[in-house]
Amino acid sequence: MYTQAVILSALVAITEARFGQEQVPIPAIQALSNFGSSGQAATLAGQSISFLLAAANPCGKLQQADLIVSTLGTDAQVIAAARGLAGAEQNFNPFVVSVPSICSDPTLPTTAALRGVVPLVDPSVTGSDVENANAATSLTTPFTADGLSVAEVMVAQGFSNFTTKALDGTVGAASGSSASASVAVSSASIVASSVSQAVEATSSASVVACGGVASTTFVTMTRSASSTSASVAAEAAASTASVFASGTVASSAAAASGAARAASSDAVAGVFPGFVASTISGLDFGQCVPTMKFEAGLDGRADTESTFQAIDPIVNKGQEEALNPNIITNRICDQLTNVCGANAAAKTACTAAKAQISALATKDATTADAWNTALGFAGTNTNPDNAPQTGLVGHD
Repeated sequence: MYTQAVILSALVAITEARFGQEQVPIPAIQALSNFGSSGQAATLAGQSISFLLAAANPCGKLQQADLIVSTLGTDAQVIAAARGLAGAEQNFNPFVVSVPSICSDPTLPTTAALRGVVPLVDPSVTGSDVENANAATSLTTPFTADGLSVAEVMVAQGFSNFTTKALDGTVGAASGSSASASVAVSSASIVASSVSQAVEATSSASVVACGGVASTTFVTMTRSASSTSASVAAEAAASTASVFASGTVASSAAAASGAARAASSDAVAGVFPGFVASTISGLDFGQCVPTMKFEAGLDGRADTESTFQAIDPIVNKGQEEALNPNIITNRICDQLTNVCGANAAAKTACTAAKAQISALATKDATTADAWNTALGFAGTNTNPDNAPQTGLVGHD
């Protein structure tokens, strides 16, 4: 007889310890607000998060680093921030895969000042001490990279414990002899102090791609010492597969429901233009559209007073409009979990965009534009109800 329990403390610990790497290079990008046009740095910062999630193509962050330079210029501060993104550690679950994935495209990055920068890797990977020392060096003194992909530069500098991935998603074999094949579910770890003692196996099973983002499940299983490690591992795999399957069904159902939503109009909620998906790869907001408007006269206010509100009636149900955009961004992010069925990448992007709007400290139509753009809805009409255009912004 054995029992199963979800260990929330373990989930929190591993999340704080190694997940969340997508946040590390973002502040430096956000700090580039003096370069380019207004709001461009904040938008680039918000977009960059998705390229460091576990399921993202490693070539994508190199393209994003190029975009930062092409958009904001070649000032030393811009180059440093772009290098920080190119050299950032991508989210990684050592319980599921044993080696990281590295870009094999020899043309990326295209910006000369970014070439030769190699990324950090998870400390659990064999040889990570060598690679992480190289990564730190390359931020200020990039390695020779003429005609070489980032993967080839890493090999040339003494680290080859990884798999490769091309821009089109083609996966290459592990490059180092110490690399083992990545698996969908890790084997359960069997720990026993004696034959008569109970064996507690913690199967940290499956970080599996769900809409482009990893979802982690930790299952603890206890069996008697007579149980074989194979049977425990099989049980862990079955349990995780079940959890993943149910999550996939829920996500698919939410997406299908969202895609079917037509435009609508309500005296209280206003005009909803209809469902549209985010243009940022990997962001699935389920059945909701997390956009924000900035209009005069909302909820009985004077035509000279403009405030913020979510456009989607599912998102703003039960929430008044607000003079403070941070109230609305917080509401939108909460609703992604409460009712929308959004995936983890969308929730992470929402959190980053919320911080971006807070940092902007503006209260006008550009605030709503910045929010919508950060989540992949650039060009959204922030006055869908055709409210009077007074030229005035919201007041404290």
